[in-house]
Amino acid sequence: MNTTKINKKNVLMVAHRGCSGLERENTNAAFVAAGNRSYYGIETDIHVTVDGKYILFHDDTTTRLCIDEMTIEKTTFDTLRSLTLIDKDGVKGRSDLRMPTLEEYIGICKKYDKVAVLELKNAFEKEQVYEICEKIEALEYLDKVIFISFCYDNLVYLREKYPTQAAQFLTSKYTDDLIEKLKAYNLDLDIRHTALTEENVKELKAAGIVINCWTVDNPEDGERLVEWGVDYITTNILE
Repeated sequence: MNTTKINKKNVLMVAHRGCSGLERENTNAAFVAAGNRSYYGIETDIHVTVDGKYILFHDDTTTRLCIDEMTIEKTTFDTLRSLTLIDKDGVKGRSDLRMPTLEEYIGICKKYDKVAVLELKNAFEKEQVYEICEKIEALEYLDKVIFISFCYDNLVYLREKYPTQAAQFLTSKYTDDLIEKLKAYNLDLDIRHTALTEENVKELKAAGIVINCWTVDNPEDGERLVEWGVDYITTNILE
């Protein structure tokens, strides 16, 4: 297998949960697969564990990808790190398929010179948002991170201390108050691609808002969004 190439023109492509069309999502293998390709950014999801550490995983529970049933935010970091994930074929066996650390992810982005697109999952405490930023600052990579979140307050906390940090509000709907909400905290947008139309793309661009859209795997959808003028496309398999 390989990625599906589209005529992306100047649109920046983001590998969703790493190159998850080829490797198990949100693993170092998926991040390296994206690093070895032409993607501008590598997206992933970060949770806080019950013992106050950070781990990368999408779901709130481990069931879908680990078989073992645990709630991420009610489980210790060491327990989660000990789990192996099932491979794309549904079988466990690869010892490298584990939940990555923030440091591993940033290290891979840094090695391959990719922008880190980091989703803050669920509601974080203000100090947790700052701790994540400080960990990335210590790795000298904060200027190449875009924070994204469905939780608006996470991004408000970010803005209070990091007023110029790249940040995109995640949403599945285009609402009448969306532009006002984004402009209130100088946020850009990461929206479900099916919520976009040619008209609302024009409205967003006129307001000076950068548009990312998720998760686009159909080549025809991708090329239509390119023609409409989005800035980023987040995808599992397009390149």
